[in-house]
Amino acid sequence: MRKKIFICLLVFGLCVGTASGQFGIGIVYDPTNYSNALLRYFQLQQQLLQLRNTYAQLVSQYQLAVQMAKNLQNMPARYRAQFAPWRNVTALDTYANTAGWINGANSGQPQTVLTGYQRATTQLGAYDPAALSGMTADELARVQSQYASVELADGANTNALLTIGSIRGNAQTLETRINNLEQDSLSGDSALNSEVQVLNKINAANVLTLRSIQDSNKLLAALLEQQTILAKQQREATTNAINTDISRRASLAGNMAQVTSTLTNSLQNFRMP
Repeated sequence: MRKKIFICLLVFGLCVGTASGQFGIGIVYDPTNYSNALLRYFQLQQQLLQLRNTYAQLVSQYQLAVQMAKNLQNMPARYRAQFAPWRNVTALDTYANTAGWINGANSGQPQTVLTGYQRATTQLGAYDPAALSGMTADELARVQSQYASVELADGANTNALLTIGSIRGNAQTLETRINNLEQDSLSGDSALNSEVQVLNKINAANVLTLRSIQDSNKLLAALLEQQTILAKQQREATTNAINTDISRRASLAGNMAQVTSTLTNSLQNFRMP
C-alpha cells in the first residue's frame, strides 16, 4: 500500500515540474525554438530595411512628380510673340483685266485662276495650215518649239497661281489652328498639361510643321518649273543662233563656190579682141 502511494506521489511530482516549466514558473531551454526565433528576428530586420528603402524611393518619386507637375508661371507674357499676318495680293485694275488674276491668286480656285490669267495676258494666236505647209523643215521646227515654250510657260504660270492661291486661301484657317495650339501650349490649366495632353500638342505641332513644309515644297516646285521653261527658252535662242550661223556658213560656201566657178569660166572664155 505504501509502495503504491510513493509511486503516485512521484508521478504527481513529475507532472507538477513539467507544468511549472510550461507556464513560466521554471526555465526550459529548447535550442530548436531559439534558432527559429533568431531566424525570424533576422528576417524581420531585413523586411524592415526593405520597407525603409521602398519608402525612401516612393518619397523621392513623389517629390519628382510634384516638381514635374508644376507649371511655369505667366507663360503667355514670357513666350507669346507676334508675327506678320498673311496678306492678300492687291493691284490696280485700270483696264478691267487684273481682277480675275487677283481673285485667283487669293483664292486658288482653278477656273478663276485660268480665266484671270487669260484675261491679263496676250492670247497666243494660231498659224494658218497653209503657212505651216509652206515653211521649210527648219522653220517649222523652230516655230513649233517657240509655240511650245509659250504654252509651257502658261501652264507653269497658272500652276504657280493655283499653288499661291491655295496657300493664301487656307492661311486664315491655318492661322486659327496655330493660335489654338499656342493658347493650349501656354495655358496654365492642369487639364491641358497632362502627359497625354502634352503629347497630343506635340503631335499637332509636328503635323502643322509637315503641312507647312509641304506648302513650301509646292512653291519650290512651281519656281523650278518656271526656271526650267526659262532655261528651255534660253536654249532655243542659243540653238537658233547656232543653226542660223551654220546655215549662213553653208550658204556662203556654196555661194563662194558658185562665184569661183563662174569667175573661172569667165576668165577661160575671155579673149582679147
